[in-house]
Amino acid sequence: MAAARALSLTVEAFGAPIPRRQGRLLAAFPRLLTRWETTSSIPEAGEGQIRLTDSCVQRLLEITEGSEFLRLQVEGGGCSGFQYKFSLDTVINPDDRVFEQGGARVVVDSDNLAYVKGAQVDFSQELIRSSFQVLNNPQAQQGCSCGSSFSIKI
Repeated sequence: MAAARALSLTVEAFGAPIPRRQGRLLAAFPRLLTRWETTSSIPEAGEGQIRLTDSCVQRLLEITEGSEFLRLQVEGGGCSGFQYKFSLDTVINPDDRVFEQGGARVVVDSDNLAYVKGAQVDFSQELIRSSFQVLNNPQAQQGCSCGSSFSIKI
């Protein structure tokens, strides 16, 4: 029974009607269901690769123009030792790796790639914030509760 409800809720997220009782639940949590749908079907990133979720690709296509792309960097700081930094950029350096999906690009230099290889980049939109995030980072040992900082596996 639970599987049938989950399926109906997912169908409503794409515009198909569902029973009124389940519709009220979806109205209260539309972002949660949309986020679950976009991140659940993304395959794991391979060795040395960065994968982009559908929500990341969609948001990058909305905010970038021309040769702009999202640059992902790792810097010291945060409550766990390292933190992710995202910025829009237009210059690709010789030591950069470009990860492209659906026309959206994320660029990571070779030094920073060692800290995020195999991870996924997602865009999350919640009531209190909207942000790009790194998910499923196999190089991270642990992270803080807000997901902004992490410690490295040694």
